[in-house]
Amino acid sequence: MASLLHRLGRGAFRHRRAVLAAWLLVLTAAVTCVITVGGSTDDEFTVPGSPAQTAMDTLRTELPSAAGTSAQVVFVAPEGHLITEPRYAQAVSATMARAAKAPQVVSVTDPVRDKVISADRTTALGQVRYRVSRAGLHDGSLTALERTTGDAEDAGLTVEVGGSAYGSGKSTGHTKEAMGAAVALVVLTLTFGSLFAAGMPLLTALTGLAVTLLGLSALTGVLAVSSTAPSLASMLGLAVGIDYALFIVSRHRSQLAAGMDTEESAARATATAGSAVVFAGLTVIIALCGLAVVRIPFLTVMGGAGAAAVLVAVGVSTTLLPAVLGFAGERLRPKPGSRAARREQAARRAGDDGRRPLGERWGRAAIRRPLLTLAAVLVGLLTVALPARDLRLALPDNASAPAGSSQRQAYDVVSHEFGPGFNGPLLVRADISHAGDPRQATAALVRELKATDGVAAVGEPQVVGHGDAAVIQVVPETGPSDARTKDLVEHLRDEAGDRRERTGAEVSVTGTTAVNIDVSDRLASSLVPFALVVVGLSLLLLLLVFRSVVVPVKAALGFLLSVAATLGAVVAVFQWGWLSGPLGVGETGPVVSVLPILVMAVLFGLAMDYEVFMVSRMREAYVHGAAPRDAVLAGSRHASRVVTAAALIMFAVFAGFVPGGSTMLKPIAFALAVGVLVDAFLVRMTLVPAALALVGRAGWWLPKWLDRLLPNLDIEGERLATEHPAEGTGPGGTGVPGTTEGTGPGGTGVPGTAEGTGTGVPGAADASFRNSRPS
Repeated sequence: MASLLHRLGRGAFRHRRAVLAAWLLVLTAAVTCVITVGGSTDDEFTVPGSPAQTAMDTLRTELPSAAGTSAQVVFVAPEGHLITEPRYAQAVSATMARAAKAPQVVSVTDPVRDKVISADRTTALGQVRYRVSRAGLHDGSLTALERTTGDAEDAGLTVEVGGSAYGSGKSTGHTKEAMGAAVALVVLTLTFGSLFAAGMPLLTALTGLAVTLLGLSALTGVLAVSSTAPSLASMLGLAVGIDYALFIVSRHRSQLAAGMDTEESAARATATAGSAVVFAGLTVIIALCGLAVVRIPFLTVMGGAGAAAVLVAVGVSTTLLPAVLGFAGERLRPKPGSRAARREQAARRAGDDGRRPLGERWGRAAIRRPLLTLAAVLVGLLTVALPARDLRLALPDNASAPAGSSQRQAYDVVSHEFGPGFNGPLLVRADISHAGDPRQATAALVRELKATDGVAAVGEPQVVGHGDAAVIQVVPETGPSDARTKDLVEHLRDEAGDRRERTGAEVSVTGTTAVNIDVSDRLASSLVPFALVVVGLSLLLLLLVFRSVVVPVKAALGFLLSVAATLGAVVAVFQWGWLSGPLGVGETGPVVSVLPILVMAVLFGLAMDYEVFMVSRMREAYVHGAAPRDAVLAGSRHASRVVTAAALIMFAVFAGFVPGGSTMLKPIAFALAVGVLVDAFLVRMTLVPAALALVGRAGWWLPKWLDRLLPNLDIEGERLATEHPAEGTGPGGTGVPGTTEGTGPGGTGVPGTAEGTGTGVPGAADASFRNSRPS
């Protein structure tokens, strides 16, 4: 891999104008596709093959008005008045008559005529049914409905419009990416000590983000893309795009500080750090694409969008970035005496003058008493993870919409005046084609439904087709996301067989609420199998890369700790309400059901990312003769600064999507922000060094039979030593040509140091994954 990337990096450097033109052409093509075939997003949740979805698909043919989405129009009389007063009742009926003529409306329910009025007669609830699902509504359909309420408001009524047609709100504003980019620029400037160098990762990441988002916009014309998919792609694309470029530019600057030629340095940075970038990117892509096994279309699209963003970020980092480095040329080389140059010299001195980098000091603190460090981190993470035991999953509804929105106001009024179940009624389809007396069978079914525990009201049956089926609206006593509503749906399904024998009607339960329950159940049941696949994949990949048994096991356990702590924090905030005010959480309740599996997929890739960059430096020092504890310190000294910067950038990007985010996106962004901090600082930079220091040489053990079976991936470019003779030498003394760090300054290099050995291999300074161990 490293040899291929070395040629790719050198080619991009030499032909930088052609590479830049190619990416500009890709951008132009994406813009053209958006203009010609772009469409709108589709936020409909479906589970093909589920009981609710199967019944819903049948209803779309039999009774489109029942299968389509619906809106609620809530009328509230002024204080001291009743909605049944003639002038108010007339205004209500007139409004519903106008609503019946709004675009795409198939039928309306006049609450005055049908007596859908609250017990205190102050509130009336009208219903507007559409012939299409929420995804099929035109842009102006709901706006046209809202305009029909003007006369009722002029008459003194308070009117709120809501219902399932509105969803639970979308992200607001376009400042989230800008906030993340601004914080990233600050962190990059502090990391590189140069505003010019800091602009390199930001420029390439924004280019990749633009390509991804334009591509997704074009796909909305031919595929069902949810509004959350571009937001997720935006988060991932910006975060990993900056981080991947950061790793490569950091390696490039380090090599330039050691005196390497700019072209060779760009090629080697692409080959070494770029190999780790490709590996980390592929792990994220595989995990996100693996979401397709859950067989939920909107989740598959979200995973595909995120995977596309990461794929573009990897492509930009390994092609466009080396070209940009070519345009920058010598301007990226740290000037003698500059902060960046002093930092590289300090790293090469390895603390010989008593001054150690912060990363090494952190590592020394972690391994001073490794058992105590392990115990402290484990207790802390498990404590944070405790709330995860109460995790409840559901899809968002209007109860979690922004507090000032019309749909939230309508939801709250309906819950208070009529009961929470009116916000999420169920539809019961009764197949009466085999009943002896269809009318009598339907009547018997209605009586049984009314007598069922948990049912607040049962509507009049609507006969469909040629009288072979009937649709009955069942209003639960509890809200759409309440666990008791789920219990009611399961009870109705469990009793279907007995009801068929008693009434002759074959019953199936559907409706938006039932479909959402089926989606949540499918996601919950897929969580453990998906976790096993992800953990198994991490074990295999790290076994191939580090040729060690302990490193993969430790990495997998650390990943599970990160996920558990992240889910615990999510439950504490979004279910228990801790810090809900500062974070803008309008309503606590079940966690959006897609969150655990999606966060697990994303965090897996990021965790492997940090694992590779931390442990590869430790592995390098160990195979060159360093003692296990010294190898751990070498890895902390060289990798901690870059990993810290990468984690802070990731955190800033994800956290920027929490304020103003949609009901679905806000908890996902929060979870990713917390997960990155936990995994980078507590697991990879603290727990990993302590664990490796505790087990000593056993941490790098691999059975000989397994060593012979495993292929050598050459992630860090050991073969470059013979394929590409090095150019340039490290500063001072007799450093080995082509090594990134050179040798000890002014000397001949000390075997066992992290910077190089007396017989160091050109190009292998960053990590050399050799099969041999020091004698």
